[in-house]
Amino acid sequence: MIKKWTAIILSIWAIFALASCGSPQETKMVEKSTEISTELTYTHSMELTFAEKFSVDYYEGDYALITIAGESRFLVVPEDRNVPADLAEDIIPLLQPIQNIYLVASATMDMFVSLDALDTIRFTGLKSDSWYIDQAKEAMEQGDILYAGNYSAPDYEQILSETCGLAVENTMVYHTPEVKEQLEKFGIPVLIDYSSYEANPLGRTEWVKLYGLLVGKEEEAETAFASEVAAFQTVEKGEKTGKTVAFFYITTNGEANVRKSSDYLPKMIELAGGSYIFRDLGDEEDTASSTVSMQMEEFYAAAKEADYIIYNSTIDGELGSVDELIAKSSLLENFKAVQEGNVFCTTKNIYQSSMELGTIISDIHKMLTGDEDSLTYLYQLE
Repeated sequence: MIKKWTAIILSIWAIFALASCGSPQETKMVEKSTEISTELTYTHSMELTFAEKFSVDYYEGDYALITIAGESRFLVVPEDRNVPADLAEDIIPLLQPIQNIYLVASATMDMFVSLDALDTIRFTGLKSDSWYIDQAKEAMEQGDILYAGNYSAPDYEQILSETCGLAVENTMVYHTPEVKEQLEKFGIPVLIDYSSYEANPLGRTEWVKLYGLLVGKEEEAETAFASEVAAFQTVEKGEKTGKTVAFFYITTNGEANVRKSSDYLPKMIELAGGSYIFRDLGDEEDTASSTVSMQMEEFYAAAKEADYIIYNSTIDGELGSVDELIAKSSLLENFKAVQEGNVFCTTKNIYQSSMELGTIISDIHKMLTGDEDSLTYLYQLE
């Protein structure tokens, strides 16, 4: 009897634990049922090696159920097939072929390029001069892809004028929930990309499989992902250097913004043979954010002895010299890496190159081993 009541209490506790989850960004994958309709027969699930923020279940007739962050669910309905009549209300149907996509999550553009599926994208949340992916920039210059407003202010009239089949947003849309609500009110499904929340870098790249499914190019997605895995494995075999690395940028209010140790970028530094200077940063915090801002004095105390520092240029632009960096905070002049000439800056396209993470890791490894002449996404500051 005691065992029975213990089991009941634990079950109730589990229910309350799930119910108390925070915002959608904080939701973790939970066990789910594959029984979603009496008209659909489950067959198997997509094999995922690293990604944890999405899953795909397949059904007879080439139907596929996508679950994102353990919460949002979409049913991919093949062309010339019907939406099941008894489908749960929370499951959003995505009717293939999915065309005229409004792509706001810029990190996913590189995945569509790798799939040769740019023709499925009609609208974007970035203007032409904000793209660092040549194919995307060229498509906009030719008028094949149109700017339709950013995540907080989309051009609804333009988007509706060409029967947009899907909006791919990043989690910034949660700051303006009325946008998501309005798009859905107009009948446009909204899929929120969580690839940047994957702890493993390869987990982020594995999202190419989800987009391959959406646009009917699953084989191409498998090939693209396998190629990136191979690139990772080549770098991973390199020696551990023991060198410490700080990765950061200076905010407009003079604070240092750094990545939490659980983020994929610190993982990339580790894979490249380095050691992230903030090894346990943010582990005690139960938030979805992948970054932490700290006062410069605090940053200085923790990172002044880092062997290398990498400045993240994606927020306020690329730096041209060490003097430009020091101008942001005089404390930086006393850093070991600055005094020894081990200061590097990212190129602005580093975050848009989601299918080049193997190359980025290789760059970090080359930096740590003194091979600075053949870098792609990093450059040394003099």
